[in-house]
Amino acid sequence: MRIKEHIIAFLIVAVTPLLFAQSSSMKELFSKGAFKKHLSYLGSDSLSGRAPGTHGGNLAAKYLSNEFDKLKLVPIGKDQKYYQFIPFHGSKPLHNSKLSIKFESELIGFRLKEDFLMYQTNNPVFIPNETQMVFVGYGITANEFDYNDYHDLDVNGKIVVFLEGEPNSTDPNYFNGDLPSIYSAPEVKQRIALSYGARGSILIPNRKELGEFSWEKTIQDFAFENLTLATTPSTSFDIMINPEIADLLFTNSGYTLENIYRMKKDNNLKVFPLRGVLTFQGSFKQRDFVSPNVVGIVEGDDPSYKDSYVLVTAHYDHLGVGPAVKGDSIYNGVFDNAAGVSALLEIARVFSSPDFYNRRSIIFALLTAEEFGLLGSEYYVNNPVKPLYKTVANINIDGIASYDNFKSFVAVGKEYSTLINFVRNAASARNLKEAEIPEEFNSENTFTKSDQFTFAKAGIPSLIITEGTDYVNISHEEGIKKMINFASNIYHSPTDDLNQPLNLEAALQHINLLFGVIDELVNSETEPEWNVASPFRYARILSRRGMR
Repeated sequence: MRIKEHIIAFLIVAVTPLLFAQSSSMKELFSKGAFKKHLSYLGSDSLSGRAPGTHGGNLAAKYLSNEFDKLKLVPIGKDQKYYQFIPFHGSKPLHNSKLSIKFESELIGFRLKEDFLMYQTNNPVFIPNETQMVFVGYGITANEFDYNDYHDLDVNGKIVVFLEGEPNSTDPNYFNGDLPSIYSAPEVKQRIALSYGARGSILIPNRKELGEFSWEKTIQDFAFENLTLATTPSTSFDIMINPEIADLLFTNSGYTLENIYRMKKDNNLKVFPLRGVLTFQGSFKQRDFVSPNVVGIVEGDDPSYKDSYVLVTAHYDHLGVGPAVKGDSIYNGVFDNAAGVSALLEIARVFSSPDFYNRRSIIFALLTAEEFGLLGSEYYVNNPVKPLYKTVANINIDGIASYDNFKSFVAVGKEYSTLINFVRNAASARNLKEAEIPEEFNSENTFTKSDQFTFAKAGIPSLIITEGTDYVNISHEEGIKKMINFASNIYHSPTDDLNQPLNLEAALQHINLLFGVIDELVNSETEPEWNVASPFRYARILSRRGMR
């Protein structure tokens, strides 16, 4: 970031702008009081968990719009508003939904929650006629790895059954080696199945002995309303089956689930038709409503660059009210993601100061319905406030450091683009070293779990940046223990509330790092680019050709 008056004066006598020096005063740009104020309101019980289309969600959006107005961000609407209104359809499956699979003369009924859970519940989700099933291994087509589970298979109009995960690999150039690739994400597999004409899909999750998994915890994760964009005409039939009964799917097929797991271990999965035929009659509770993204712009100061944009995002929604845990049914989402939103507001406050020079423009977007399938970001990329091909990068904020000051950072998605170089520059100026995702969390494909994934698929180089586990005052092991506890006991539960301990110094350090990365992007003459092997590179090419 550059101070306007200084750079203007300097340009009179030189061509190169004066860089704003890194010093301890940089931290003073950010206010602990303001951050804590935002967090205390957004994470309070009065907002009832900020679910989209609820009173609490609407109150959160109003608060955020008012904050953008105080900062004098440029509104996106003709009526001088910051709202990008999105129509949604909400639905929850009811217990009288009927799933049946017939094997010759034997008809087996499956119970919602006990036996299966539904990813999609948009109306209509019905399969009235007996529909064939096909086992398709992992259910992946990845041309860059010369891998195709659907090769020579006809799944048109059928239900595909696939395993969780992807091919085993130790080669980082093949399905990311030890790290999961985007192809391990269930939503990616579902879209691949749809592209081959499948009527729906059944995911078999790993059993406990093959990895960390709890059906009871999964039931809780699926307990909330399913949302779709109202423009979605229909959804495919996509479910997860309880792995303890998944062997029933292979009845009379010549294979058992144990056979499948052995083939999986040997990286030799076979694909084959299943003998059962499936029917489904769904019963749903439904509603239609509107929930907004809240979007404001800081316009750039350089006429040659102000028509290019850095997109900074954070989702403000959470799960709302759900199953009670120890008498508490409000899922406040303090660190997921009231903290990230509060950080974005502080970053926007500093960048919007008239005393500072910004070469490019910055779009600050607070997104709705991330928790329900990244829907706010999906709507944005289909209805961008500024053209996608002019959006040089996305920095997504989902969570903020809260344990202790840190000495390293993790950039999730760094393998895909040169965006990591901008992060490294900002981190180096702050004496932070680069670290990898802790191996304890390698089984989770973090990059696909939040809105940066949507923007990446639309061709925009994207990252999410977290603190590393090299802490100043606590050990690496203690930090990992805290992360595991959060993931296992706090994340997506009512205990992610304002009673959580918060190290404000660590939070401001994280905000300072994010600010530095955004500043690098805003004031650089160059733009980040996708790496040649990136699965998102082609989307960028299409975006530029189509001028979307």
